Amino acid sequence: MDRWLGKTAIVTGAAAGIGEAITCALLQNGVNVVALDVQKEGLAKLDAECKRKGFPGVLNATYCDISCEDEIDAVFSHVETLGGVDIMVNNAGVCDYSRVIESNKKTFEKLLNINVLAVAVCTNKAVRSMRERNVEGHIFNINSVLGRHLLLTTNMPDFNLYPATKHGSVALTNVVRRELAALQVPIRITGINPGSVKTSITAHSETMKDYFEKVPYILPRDIADALIYALGTRPEVQIFEILIRDKFRLSRGNVIGNTFTCNRCIQISTKWLAACCQRLHPAWRMTNTAVSFSIYT
Repeated sequence: MDRWLGKTAIVTGAAAGIGEAITCALLQNGVNVVALDVQKEGLAKLDAECKRKGFPGVLNATYCDISCEDEIDAVFSHVETLGGVDIMVNNAGVCDYSRVIESNKKTFEKLLNINVLAVAVCTNKAVRSMRERNVEGHIFNINSVLGRHLLLTTNMPDFNLYPATKHGSVALTNVVRRELAALQVPIRITGINPGSVKTSITAHSETMKDYFEKVPYILPRDIADALIYALGTRPEVQIFEILIRDKFRLSRGNVIGNTFTCNRCIQISTKWLAACCQRLHPAWRMTNTAVSFSIYT
């Protein structure tokens, strides 16, 4: 982490939850942080708390609505006066617990603007700044396990377009990684996919409150620890993706009631697919393992 001492990070959605934990972890490691959020009171509390703890890094708490490109432009212009951004953490996200079929365009636009478009815009501007200065940089996108697969159960809350936006963010992360590799620039990008984290974004659902009472949950600091680990690896190391789940997910069978974990469902589907293929052609008997492996990857 020594090479990041005195460098500048931008963290979106920094006033609470995962963003707050990441901000504090970076400051504790000597990184200066421009913390963005629309929660003015939250930013004030964050600023006071960080001053109380006396972190070596310098905090610049800034109000910014990342759905507005003009406000993002103003932030990046200010950061250039500080030397430019070296670490970009796209953490801000919004969720909605209504059904897609009962929702409206305004809700769809809010989810897409924050969870996908703002990530793309901030990533674009951060990479431009890093390339202009020809410096090492690292971009982190805080995605979600819902961006990799959907929960096959009906006793979890409805997430509206949230899973779709997180699939988009995961794809965006992979696309940018390929672009950076093609340019052969010293900029890395890592996707962090948390499971159920107890934050303000999950506190508004009665179903999630009940869920957290039954299943061990992930804490914001767990995500921050993963980010610090990835950031501290050698420049030659590219950590593509970190998947963070609670230990309860490792158990086979039921999670809550008759809910099966996604991996268990994949196992069942894989066995069913292999059995069908074997009936169609004997040669498939030799590729059962390959089919299973390709699905898991």
